[in-house]
Amino acid sequence: MHKVTLRRGLAALLTAALSIGAVTQATQATADTLRIGFQKYGSLTLLKASGSLEKRLAERDVEVRWIEFPAGPQLLEGLNVGAVDFGTAGETPPVFAQAAGADLLYVAHEPPAPTGEAILLPKDSPIRSVAELKGKRIALNKGSNVHYLLVRALEDAGLSIRDITPIYLPPADGRAAFERGAVDAWVIWDPFQAAAEQQLQARTLVDGTGLVSNHQFYLASRRYAEANPEIIHILTEELDRVGQWAVDNIDEATALVAPLIGLDHDITRIAIQRKSHDTRPLNEEVIAQQQQIADTFHELKLIPKKLNIRDVIWTPEAQTAAAN
Repeated sequence: MHKVTLRRGLAALLTAALSIGAVTQATQATADTLRIGFQKYGSLTLLKASGSLEKRLAERDVEVRWIEFPAGPQLLEGLNVGAVDFGTAGETPPVFAQAAGADLLYVAHEPPAPTGEAILLPKDSPIRSVAELKGKRIALNKGSNVHYLLVRALEDAGLSIRDITPIYLPPADGRAAFERGAVDAWVIWDPFQAAAEQQLQARTLVDGTGLVSNHQFYLASRRYAEANPEIIHILTEELDRVGQWAVDNIDEATALVAPLIGLDHDITRIAIQRKSHDTRPLNEEVIAQQQQIADTFHELKLIPKKLNIRDVIWTPEAQTAAAN
């Protein structure tokens, strides 16, 4: 029953993210098409803008299609139902997706970026500590990376998620509720975080420093990764290349991304600076951290079963050996 409910909840998120026509078009893609789910931020946005992936894959007669999602949970449900082959999400969405039965694989990750998510307060809020959030209404996107940040921040203050009233809203609705005072706090990630700080003078109560790593993960459907290891390798190579370029050319990267995400130069630059940009295989430490997140959500009964993160780690060497 819990698994069915979780599946239905994630499916509802996908419905909000994509029109029926977009899903139909995506699921009818041919074997020579790579469908990438992206959000309005991060290295995938840079990669899309650069066009370098299209050039490399054209040599293999592979077309690239880009499908935008508002957040990680919706993107991973898109991957689960076959609407996309590859995408990115924070720490928590893959845990919820795995619990819902999504046949996904962690392909790579980016190093910690703990300042790229935060619990924000209105500029005139009297709240000065996380402990003062007890009994308050807090907006967040359910199942996103900020869900775990909120859990950890509350635990660190001697509280639990049961001590607050979570208001589950996607980023745009969360900002609207925050602006009109319908919630006491908003847990959000960049670039929405940077925008609220600059445009609304929102005050940071805490960010992820000392609480969470805030890794970004690159994930693929198991079917696609196992059938196309060379394409996955090219993808991670290009992501690492464009990420390193952004580090060395922050102003050019900002100018490229700002019009794509609809934010001004200063806000976009802050968000890019707070992000990590290396693309790396998952190591033992990162796997252990993801396992801790999964265990925490299971203990809180937010996911219906205990997970083994190692079950969904891509090992391209093993796939190559099996193919040979």
